[in-house]
Amino acid sequence: MFSWLGKESGSGRSPQDVLQTVTGGLQSLYTGKLLPLEEHYRFHEFHSPALEEADFKNLPMVLLVGQYSTGKTTFIRYLLEQDFPGMRIGPEPTTDSFIAVMYGEKEGSIPGNALVVDPKKPFRKLNSFGNAFLNRFMCSQLPNQVLKSISIIDSPGILSGEKQRISRGYDFCQVLQWFAERVDRIILLFDAHKLDISDEFSEAIKAFRGQDDKIRVVLNKADQVDTQQLMRVYGALMWSLGKVINTPEVVRVYIGSFWAKPLQNTENRKLFEMEAQDLFRDIQSLPKNAALRKLNDLIKRARLAKVVHAYIISHLKKEMPAMFGKEAKKKELIGKLPEIFLQIQREHQISPGDFPEVKKMQQQLEMYDFSKFHALKPKLIDSVDNMLANKIAPLMSMIREEENSMPTQMVHGGAFEGTMEGPFGQGYGEGAGEGAGEEEWVVAKDKPLYDELFYTMSPVNGKISGVNAKKEMVNSKLPNSVLGKIWKLADYDMDGMLDEEEFALAKHLIKIKLEGFELPNELPPHLVPPSQRKPVQNSE
Repeated sequence: MFSWLGKESGSGRSPQDVLQTVTGGLQSLYTGKLLPLEEHYRFHEFHSPALEEADFKNLPMVLLVGQYSTGKTTFIRYLLEQDFPGMRIGPEPTTDSFIAVMYGEKEGSIPGNALVVDPKKPFRKLNSFGNAFLNRFMCSQLPNQVLKSISIIDSPGILSGEKQRISRGYDFCQVLQWFAERVDRIILLFDAHKLDISDEFSEAIKAFRGQDDKIRVVLNKADQVDTQQLMRVYGALMWSLGKVINTPEVVRVYIGSFWAKPLQNTENRKLFEMEAQDLFRDIQSLPKNAALRKLNDLIKRARLAKVVHAYIISHLKKEMPAMFGKEAKKKELIGKLPEIFLQIQREHQISPGDFPEVKKMQQQLEMYDFSKFHALKPKLIDSVDNMLANKIAPLMSMIREEENSMPTQMVHGGAFEGTMEGPFGQGYGEGAGEGAGEEEWVVAKDKPLYDELFYTMSPVNGKISGVNAKKEMVNSKLPNSVLGKIWKLADYDMDGMLDEEEFALAKHLIKIKLEGFELPNELPPHLVPPSQRKPVQNSE
């Protein structure tokens, strides 16, 4: 169907080959279908610069944003487990630059002006923000395993006050918006002791409008407060976020202390471990979902360019007089822009959420001569319509097929290695994992109590029936679906009855579930009743 699909799925290609094939397809769709429409209606001047090859082929990127001293740079150091060029950590505002932390065979840094002329890096369009920004932008390269899968963007700490906003010399929120459109994940960091959202931070968060699915929140340094204080801090954070992130869904907040130092307060250690694992899993999913994210962003871009921008520009062109009164008409149209949005929305059945901000669009239109805009060109619109209707779905199916046929792509190295396996992995030695690797059967410690109960149930030939077992098991008040699973696991010989070991195992599994742990789908070897274990054959 597509000439650029190359080999068939599952033909022994590496994950990198698969990603290159898919991103090549996306680039082909963009340059052949969407780019002509963007250029015709000057989309790049109003919304976002044109995409280049590096935008399609770059690794997944994670953008860190937060007020000063919330631990952004320390968070990167925690993930990489090593320092990186340009890193500065301290209680005062230390990071005053945007730092792209990326993989490189040799450790070093590239200044902003050199970085934006490198065609292999996805930063060329940042050149439009000028020297004031480029002097505060750099790429930090180092041979770190984590950076083979993702790149991380560290941002300057945000302060409060008008002076900070003026002194930057560039539009900070516009830069954040540029990155937000291109990264795979946006992590907002908060300090458990500094929850106030300054005016600039509020504007920065609002710059992420339309990228809500990428946003995650980290409540850092949570070990510095006790449980009661943490509950209050969490509630206050959610209330503050609700005022600046205008979505009906509650944003995901990860609670923890993301640095490699001892916890100051250990009473929430288990919570922090679970939250860290959830965050790691979210970050580790980025390489696997990279192609799908690029496809999703291309669809959003196409909707904005075709469904909204082309209709707005062509409508303004149509309303302009041929000869006299152009300036007066221009002012009238800019003033009536909200009504024009509503009219276009009704005529073309467009969702209100797809339209740009009215005030920003009005300010941009002040600088243009409407008579030089282009009228609606059905051929360009039809080309994008065809792309959305007929090209996207097969490409999405191909991505899913490739994902199923290839090994799961994960982020490796750094902090990700320390929690995957071994005794410090999440859940190790807990729940159904308790007793793994030990010689003694873990159920044996409570078996005397279970035996007393077992022999009050009138066993016949050393076994109790399912009816008698049910009378005891339902006392746990667990639902039948759970008790049915416990029965299947405990009735190891599948004879429909339980001997004293199997009954003890059933009671142990009930205990596991009541303590809040999940049951295994299959009985682990260390939980198999000793009398039913197969003897280990020694090889001669």
